[in-house]
This record gives sequence, C-alpha cells and structure tokens, in this order.
Amino acid sequence: MNLKPPPPSSPLPTNSNHPLPLTHTLTLHWVSPPPYPSSISKPTRPFRLHATAANPANPAADLTLTTAADPPISNEDQKLLILLRQRKTEDAWILYTQSSRLPNPTCLSRLLSQLSYQNTRTSLTRAQSIITRLRNERQLRHLDANSLGLLAVAASKAGQTRYATSIVKSMLRSGFLPHVKAWSAVVSRLAASGDDGPSEALKLFYSVTRRVRRFAEPELVADSRPDTAAFNAALNACANLGDTDRFLKLFDEMPESGAEPDVLTYNVMIKLCARVGRKDLLVFVLERILEQGITVCMTTLNSLVAAYVGFGDLETAERMVQAMREGRRDLCKILREANLRSSNSSGRDGDVFERLLPNSVTASEREPPLLPKAYTSNSRIYTTLMKGYMNAGRVTDTVRMLEALRHQDDSSSQPDHVTYTTVISAFVKAGSMDRARRVLAEMTRVGVPANRITYNILLKGYCQQLQIDQAKELVREMTEDAGIEPDVVSYNILIDGCIQVDDSAGALAFFNEMRAKGIAPTKISYTTLMKAFALSGQPKLANKVFEEMLNDPRVKADLVAWNMLVEGYCRLGLVEESKKIIQRMKEHGFHPDVATYGSLANGIALARKPGEALLLWNEVKDRCTAKKEGEKSDDSDPPTLKPDEGLLDTLADICVRAAFFKKALEIVACMEENGIPPNKTKFTKIYVEMHSRMFTSKHASQARQDRRSERKRAAEAFKFWLGLPNSYYGSEWRLGSLDGDN
Repeated sequence: MNLKPPPPSSPLPTNSNHPLPLTHTLTLHWVSPPPYPSSISKPTRPFRLHATAANPANPAADLTLTTAADPPISNEDQKLLILLRQRKTEDAWILYTQSSRLPNPTCLSRLLSQLSYQNTRTSLTRAQSIITRLRNERQLRHLDANSLGLLAVAASKAGQTRYATSIVKSMLRSGFLPHVKAWSAVVSRLAASGDDGPSEALKLFYSVTRRVRRFAEPELVADSRPDTAAFNAALNACANLGDTDRFLKLFDEMPESGAEPDVLTYNVMIKLCARVGRKDLLVFVLERILEQGITVCMTTLNSLVAAYVGFGDLETAERMVQAMREGRRDLCKILREANLRSSNSSGRDGDVFERLLPNSVTASEREPPLLPKAYTSNSRIYTTLMKGYMNAGRVTDTVRMLEALRHQDDSSSQPDHVTYTTVISAFVKAGSMDRARRVLAEMTRVGVPANRITYNILLKGYCQQLQIDQAKELVREMTEDAGIEPDVVSYNILIDGCIQVDDSAGALAFFNEMRAKGIAPTKISYTTLMKAFALSGQPKLANKVFEEMLNDPRVKADLVAWNMLVEGYCRLGLVEESKKIIQRMKEHGFHPDVATYGSLANGIALARKPGEALLLWNEVKDRCTAKKEGEKSDDSDPPTLKPDEGLLDTLADICVRAAFFKKALEIVACMEENGIPPNKTKFTKIYVEMHSRMFTSKHASQARQDRRSERKRAAEAFKFWLGLPNSYYGSEWRLGSLDGDN
C-alpha cells in the first residue's frame, strides 16, 4: 500500500495541531543499549567503520557499517532483500508497510538508502517515516552510516536543511563518521542559506573535522576527512559572513588534509573580496588562478563581472564584456587599469589578503599575465551586466542588450529565460507592468518558457502597485496556462500584497490555502501574516500565529518575529503586554534591538506613561555604552546598541512633554554624539505650549519651592539648549548632579 499524505492543516487562527513533516532532532545515542527484538540476534562484535568510494549505481554499498556476524534472515527479510537487490524499491516499500515486524538491520539500511537515493518528495517522506518508526521503537541503532548519510543528502537537496543537519549531528553523537560527500553536502547547503546558516555551516564543519583528528591512524577515517569540496563549502560560509580571518585559517588548513585549492576556491575568494569591499584585489585573484596553473572557467569570469556590477562599477564590467566579445586575452591589464582609475585603500584586512594573495604585494614588478585563451561571453555574463543596468535604472540599455542578444549567431549567447526574466524585472522595478507583460508574451512566442521566478517577479510588481486583482489573475494564468503551481514565495508575495491594501482576511486566506496544498510555510510566511494582524490592530491573532511558528520545527523564530509581536501590542499602547513579550524574548536568548525599543517607545508615548520612558532610556543608555578595552565580556551580555533617530526622538519627546528636562538633555546629547540632529523647532514648540508658565507661582510654600529648585535648574538648562531666554548663565548647574526627576 502507498503511504498517504498527511491531511491539510486547519486554518489559522483556530488552535489546531496541524501535521508537520518530521523535522525533530534525532537522538541516536543511549545510556544502555535497548534489548534486541527476538527476531534479531545480538551481534557478537561491535560495529566497525567501513567506507568505500561513492557508487551511484549502488548507494547502499557506500559508507556501510558492517558486523562480523550478521543475524539470521527470516523469510520475509529474505524476500525484502531480494527486491532491494533487484532495485524494486516500490515493491520493497509495499512489503515493508504490510509487515507488522521490523526488518533486520541490513534490509532497513538498504531500504532507507534506496528511498533516499530516489530524491523525490514521496520517497523522502517514506524514508523519514522509517526514522520515525525506529525512533518511537528505540531501534535507531539498526541503521548504518551509509543510509543516514544518504538521507542527510536527500533532505538537504529537498531544502530541509535543519533536518539534514540534525541527522549529521546525531551521527556524530553516536560515534558514526559520515562520508565526506554526505556531511559536506549539508555544510554546502547551510553556507548558502540565509540567517544563521553560514555560522551553523562552520560549526558543523568544525564538529566533523575535530572528530576526524582524534583518530591516530588517518587511514581509518580517510573517507570522512574534508576534501576540497568540503573546504570550499566552509570557505563559502566565511565569504558570506565576510569573515576574512577564518577564511585565511581554513585556506591554510587545506594542504594539511590533502585538499588543493581549485577554481571554485578562488571563485569564493572573489566573493569574499566583494563582500569586504576590496575591489582592488579582484584582478589579483584572477592573476593568482593563472599563476597556479588552474584553468579559468566561465563562472570565474562571471563572478568578476558580478563583483564589479555589485560595486556599481559598470564601466569596468562593460570593458570586460567588450574585451571578451573582441576575443582579447588581456583582461588582467584591463582590471589593473580600472584600479588606477579608482582610489584604493588596503583596509583593515590588508595582512590577511597579503597572505591569501601574495602576488598582490609584488604586482608592480610584473606585467599582467594573459589568459591562456580567449573566452567568449555567454548569456549568463550578458545577463549579469543587464542586472547592473537594471539596478542602475538604465532600462533602455537593458532592452537594447536584449535586442542585441537576439541577433547573436552563437547559440551560447542567445537570451534564455534568465535574460528575459532580468528584462521583466527591470520593467517591474520601473513600474511598467504593461511592458513587462509584453516581454512575457515575447518569451512564449520565441519558445523560451517562463519559470516560477518569472511569474513571482510579475506578482511582486502587481502587489507593489496595489493591483491585487491582477495578481490573482496572474496566478490563474500561471497555474492553468503555464502549468506552474505557485510556491511558498508566490504565497508570501500575495500575503504581503494583501497587507499593503489592509486586507488581513485575504492574507489569512492565502496562508491557509498554501498550507492546504501541502506547502510548508517559511519564516517569512509567519512574520508576514503576523504583520497583517499587527497592523490591523489584532495582536492576539498575531500572537496565535507566533505560537504556531514556535511549534513548527521547520522554521526558527528570529528577532524579526519577536519584534513584530511587540509591535502589534505597542500599536495599541499595551505597554505591560509588550514588556512581558520582551522579557520572554530575553529568556529565549534574544536581545532587544533598536526596532524593539522603538516600538516600545511608541507604545509608551501612546499610553502616556512617561515613567516607563525613563526606565526604557536607562536601559538604552546602558546598552549604548561599549565595554572598555580589556574588560571581560560574557556571551550572555547584550551587544552594544547604536540607537537611531526614531527611538531617541520619541524618548526625548516623551521626556520634554513630561517636564523630565534632565533626561531630555541626556537624550539629545546622545543624539548629537551619534550624528543625529535633534529637532529643536519641535521641542521649542512643545516647551512654549506646555511649560512656559512653569515655576511662576508666587504663593508656593518654601518647602515646595525647595523641592522644585533642582527641576527648575534643569528646565533653565534645557531652555538654554533651545536658545530661549533663561537664567542658566547665572548658575553652577551640572548635569550629573541632578536627580530630581528620576
């Protein structure tokens, strides 16, 4: 029988336990081994690691853990094993589901391997169901390293990076060493993902390599040692983080593991130079590739063009593309001349790059090398340049290049769906949806099929122009005419479009429709829906969505989600509820940022609770103070805060209206220290309207006059800052000596 898909989730905001695919962290270790079932004899000797080269035709032959004596095989297991050896995975799955008993370890591992190797959504779900059953029966030890490694690769390819990571981590905890092809695939996916993916990729890389180094005999772990591809994945994580120091450290470690840098290594180095703003070093990466005798690939040249486009240096990018069109080999000379035209500085990472690119130190002593051959620009490089035109708002140049590509004789330079999509994106960015639709029609006419990304760009254009009806019609065309089903990105765009027209009900409808189709919501899906309820004054519904997000193991709630929840309550002036959320946020390991404090300040202003503003300012002031050099810092300490104009202006406004002039002066001093000009005109108007008659009573008792003397001096100092007539010149007032308005 076939495994039935889970039923669709019940719509929000009802509180339901909607089914989720398996994403829990696996636990493969135990304090004492559970007893073997009666049908399986206990192995006489412990498992030993046995890794072989990858064999696509027989994935179950790789990375296997074998025993000295296999348990006897029953008739059912014998039938299952025959089907698996004949590669009849579907029949083997049916036989497995019809049996009430658990197959032996060999059959289980082989079935899991073949299901994972199929790389389909159904097979991955089936493989995960095996893990679920074994976990529930506490029999996870029946699986070998090969099957778990293949499952990790399949999950990472399917976008279930957290699940894949949990498998590799569980294998390490249980003493299994996954094959380098398995764990490096997970590291690669993590490095390319957003949020904390690059950081997690480096943690996983170091976890595996530390375990490998513990073995005194390297040949025992030869198939788990990091190779060039594994190092490239970790280096890519460093490049995405802009971490030059760790990049250099990993680069220096490559020879120790027998991994030689290849062209991809230097392509990642190009990304690193672009990320840290070292445009002057791009040419030396290309020259280093040539010095090392590494073959330049089209990806290298495209990466260089993309880097210059990212720097906004379209002139150099155009010169590169033109030189390639002319068949020239002196690209290094062209890029060196580009360095002479722009001012370059070594920057704080000079020592790091001198070690990564020693040729950059002695470049002036040598002539720029030539490419080994002429390279012709392909459609990918042209498209990269077109993206530069699009970002610069040069729509005419973008269209002109598309027309030029249409008349190219070289098939590799003909415009493809990426090229057309770039032109559509340029028109969408310019707000010309009619011209964008004409390009889509042109794609159909010339036989270049549009993909989901093309339609999503058009969807975003309609939603940005608040044309929700046209967006819905485009979804219908996308589904019925093009046969392309909307994905989670499509629904996120539609949900956000509904928010822009203040249609929270429509946003919820799209969210529920997405889940009913079995499309897993992402972090953006949850936070966007929370935004809909927060802006419409329904913080309780936003809180329900947030709880759903916390209970969904496929996503990880971040600071943006917490801030959206705080914003929902603060927009109604519910300060106490907001403070409870912030406290809960801290308990979950998140520190409030400027957006958090800004929302809370707005809520305090709306609730007219100036006392809360004083407490908030004290916390902000403490966070603004950086730790002194040499002072120890705890990992749990909140990071130094850099306040923005909105937060400080709101706090100053509250303090001025409440006549807390000492605190107001502290806040405006902080604004000036951070280069934020205070709005003196606004504060002068508030003072004149609310406090011009302060301290004018001539009948107050002496005791009352004494109590308000300090506040009066602070008021005079504030008037002096505003430039109003004051008596500040005749006083010895000091900011630090006043505490009357605490």
